[in-house]
Amino acid sequence: MRVLVTAASRHGATLEIADALAAGLGRRGIEAEARPAERVGSVDGYDGVIIGSAVYVGRWLEPARDLVEIHAGALSGRPVWLFSSGPLGPPDALKPEGDPVDVADLMQASEAAEHRVFAGRLDKKLLGFGEKAVVVAVRAPEGDFRDWDAIDGFAGEIAEHLLSKLRP
Repeated sequence: MRVLVTAASRHGATLEIADALAAGLGRRGIEAEARPAERVGSVDGYDGVIIGSAVYVGRWLEPARDLVEIHAGALSGRPVWLFSSGPLGPPDALKPEGDPVDVADLMQASEAAEHRVFAGRLDKKLLGFGEKAVVVAVRAPEGDFRDWDAIDGFAGEIAEHLLSKLRP
């Protein structure tokens, strides 16, 4: 069983989540490959696909949206999960405002089983001028707020689902 874990990321934090999901699947006996969304030419040869994106201004990044739209037909024939990365702040302070605006359409197009939202990371040193202005305007907290246990838990749930299909 092979799984593609792919993500669109501006500054690498969401790709690190994809790497962690692939590693979590690997520890559970599933061959998984993580790669950036813009480097996915096909989903052929994979038994399942996990697609993620950083969320900016309430939307997924274009490479992840394009991947779902271009490969929608091929995705519909296999198990698919989606994840978003974006809320910032400590877990008790996070107030998710629901899914990003484009996730409902992406869920439908990919026939994804589930969508998860994970907290993100903000390192102001990596930002361009425009991004810094937005961060200041919205008073976004700096730091790494990713919950690695929750991310690994998601990998475990996906592995259990996939492995259950192999059992008699």
